[in-house]
Amino acid sequence: MDSFLFQASVFLLAAVIAVPLAARLGLGSVLGYLLAGLAIGPGLGLVVDTADIQHYAEFGVVMMLFLIGLELEPRALWDMRHRLIGLGGLQILLTTTAILAGAMALGLNWQTALAVGLALALSSTAIVLQTLNEKKLTQTNGGRSAFSVLLTQDIAVIPMLVIFPLLSVAVFVSPAQFLNKVDGHAADEAHHASLSLVEGLPGWGAALVTLGVIAAIILAGIYGARPLFRYIHAARLPEMFTAVALLIVIGIAFLMMLVGLSPALGTFLAGVVLANSEFRHELESDVEPFKGLLLGLFFITVGAGIDVGALFAEPLTILGLALAVILIKGAVLYGLGRGFGLRKRGLWLFTLGLAQAGEFGFVLISFGRQQNVFPDVLGDRLLLVIAMTMLITPLMFLLFDYLNKGFSKVVDDTTEDTIDEEGPVIIAGIGRFGQIVNRLVRSAGHRTVVLDHDIKTIQLMRRFGVKGFFGDPTRPELLHAAGIESARVLVAALDDPKATTKLVAYARRIRPDLHIVARARDRTHVYALYQAGANDIVREMFDSSLRAGRYVLENVGMTEFEAAIAEETFYHHDRKTIQELAELWDPSVPQAENAAYVARSKELERELETELYTALTARGKQDAA
Repeated sequence: MDSFLFQASVFLLAAVIAVPLAARLGLGSVLGYLLAGLAIGPGLGLVVDTADIQHYAEFGVVMMLFLIGLELEPRALWDMRHRLIGLGGLQILLTTTAILAGAMALGLNWQTALAVGLALALSSTAIVLQTLNEKKLTQTNGGRSAFSVLLTQDIAVIPMLVIFPLLSVAVFVSPAQFLNKVDGHAADEAHHASLSLVEGLPGWGAALVTLGVIAAIILAGIYGARPLFRYIHAARLPEMFTAVALLIVIGIAFLMMLVGLSPALGTFLAGVVLANSEFRHELESDVEPFKGLLLGLFFITVGAGIDVGALFAEPLTILGLALAVILIKGAVLYGLGRGFGLRKRGLWLFTLGLAQAGEFGFVLISFGRQQNVFPDVLGDRLLLVIAMTMLITPLMFLLFDYLNKGFSKVVDDTTEDTIDEEGPVIIAGIGRFGQIVNRLVRSAGHRTVVLDHDIKTIQLMRRFGVKGFFGDPTRPELLHAAGIESARVLVAALDDPKATTKLVAYARRIRPDLHIVARARDRTHVYALYQAGANDIVREMFDSSLRAGRYVLENVGMTEFEAAIAEETFYHHDRKTIQELAELWDPSVPQAENAAYVARSKELERELETELYTALTARGKQDAA
């Protein structure tokens, strides 16, 4: 216990000292954690063996992918398929081929060279996503492209683990060494075998068990999550939500390990399944603190595990290999980025951000040594090269920041504003729609708080004397800073329909009494906003189209008054139609295939003709009288 408390104190003290200092110097938290690890490991010798701690620290990566999955709806994942298969798949293929050729040129056989290429083709999900989030670059074109590649790489780890045993070279281990190894690890192997669901099964049996576990995770997320969270909610104990969130992450990670798959991939899949849940934001807030702490611990263990002795023994070789990996990957990424339409800022972010090797490389190298794919000397050297590329990565992001200043003069203004005022009306989105609403409300003497994620729009409005705050209005912390707890009205006027629906759903969940006015793109979006809890829904083109229709009627023979009656009748009928059809609308079924929806639509259209005829006939009788 004393040893554990001592190591825990050392890790926390190193993080508390190094990370804020690195952040103040503009180096970023990741480099701060790595330097802290170097200081307490190779530097002061306070930590010698980090292997056990790293097993726990790797759960930071698992939790990070779970949170990423919560931000991605299954439909959004499907929309990314071209980048996942094209950009991500080509990156792995081309990088592996280039490193394979280089390794063979250095004298390695093709099996070992291929394994080296596969291991070094993977980038650091933990470092890249953490840094992108800190620098608010996740939603940029380069950031989204980098995320697509990282997601493809995480999925690719599974077939790589299958391929590695096929690349085994028996001459690396002598019979005596092999017997000693088996002797020393027999108990461990038996223990792991007892915890495996696929150990000893034929290939088809293992595949069925694996598919069954994945299907169980998906079905549990779809049908079991809501009843579970409602049950926990009834207890009125906030700590139980945290317990359930951790149970979901750890339990799914354990299940995936039982079938030999990546725990990070399993929790990512669970996050995607739960992305549409009304408890998504609760899960995010519960898991986020653990993710940040464990990720920091992971980076410290990477820094503490760097073999400085081996580095000093052959510094030019190790550093040269690390730079060669970065240059090869950077060249491949630059070419792919240009081929997929990235330019300037996005292209350099994509290239410099992914040019390192990653934490899954540690997993593959360690697994490869167990399977006799790498000799021990080569394995140690590769682990050191991977660690060096990860250590260099924060410097690559600093280089991007330097290059970025030449691409945009407003880069320093793109950090989110600190919101220093509240008002009874929050307007999220200050485009064409939101501007009119804001002008009307303010001219009537009411204060508004304007939020928008487009820095150019905010800067333009400021030139005309309209104060707005830059930031993503769908982020809970931004809404709370704007005073969502005390506001009377929220206007959701974002350009992105999905973001508007997300905003409405979250606002309704935390403020059941809040009046929400939402901008809808079309009728289908109206139904989604209706289900999300909006009070007043305004289709962006409806009123103007209705007025244009009245002008048409006035010029084909109707009087102005008759055309106005037709317009008013259509308006009230359409509101009734929307309310009725919203109850029949099913987002999982195309409208044309929803029999009840189609049948009722036809009935309501016939009722409209009857109502128009009745209203105009009644007006004619009044004129005749």
